[in-house]
Formats: sequence, structure tokens, C-alpha cells
Amino acid sequence: MKALVVVAHGSRREASNDEVRELVARLDDSAGGTFSVVCAAFLELAEPSIPDAIVNVIDQGAGHVTVLPYFLSAGRHVASDIPAEIEKARVRRPGVEIRLAEYAGSSEAMLPLLLDLAIS
Repeated sequence: MKALVVVAHGSRREASNDEVRELVARLDDSAGGTFSVVCAAFLELAEPSIPDAIVNVIDQGAGHVTVLPYFLSAGRHVASDIPAEIEKARVRRPGVEIRLAEYAGSSEAMLPLLLDLAIS
């Protein structure tokens, strides 16, 4: 069983966290069964934490977890903080493959998306 954990920063504004959760639910609907479980996790200020979300999907039966950073640039959070949080989950559930995907902003798909937003 494969799982996808989409990681966002987290906000003191709960509506922003809910926006991420809704996006992840739509992503789950669009994934067409590629992942058995798709969930949101947050680096800070919201729940679940990254390690808790990873452990949760593993406890649901995931043998492979992909962590997708929903960030636009490779700042400290993407380069250091998220990998450190993933390592906490690896310690709690050793032996499960946990893969860190590229962050959202690194995708070539961002260029047409940004252009589309600019001309809409």
C-alpha cells in the first residue's frame, strides 16, 4: 500500500490550514487510486505534524510513503526542516520506505500555471 503525505507550513489562521486540507482531499480524488491514503501534514502551527502523519499512514498499512512538500522554494524548511521531521518518523517506524519528493515550486508545471494566473 502506498501513501502520500502533502506537507505545508501551517498557519495560525485555521482557514488557511483548512484550505490545504481541502486541496489535499481534491488531490486524493484526482489521484485515481495511485495512493491508498492521501493526507495533509504541517511543519508547524497545525496538526498533524509530519512525523505523526507519516506514522499514521504506516499504521494504516502503508509500506511506502511519499512526502510531497507543498512549498514554492527550497528554503530552510525544504532543505533541512522537512528532512529532519521525516527522520523522526523513520526512527518511530523503521523499515518502511519513506521518499521525499521534489517541492512543488521546482516543477516545470509551475511556469504555465503562473502565466495562466497572471493573464486570467
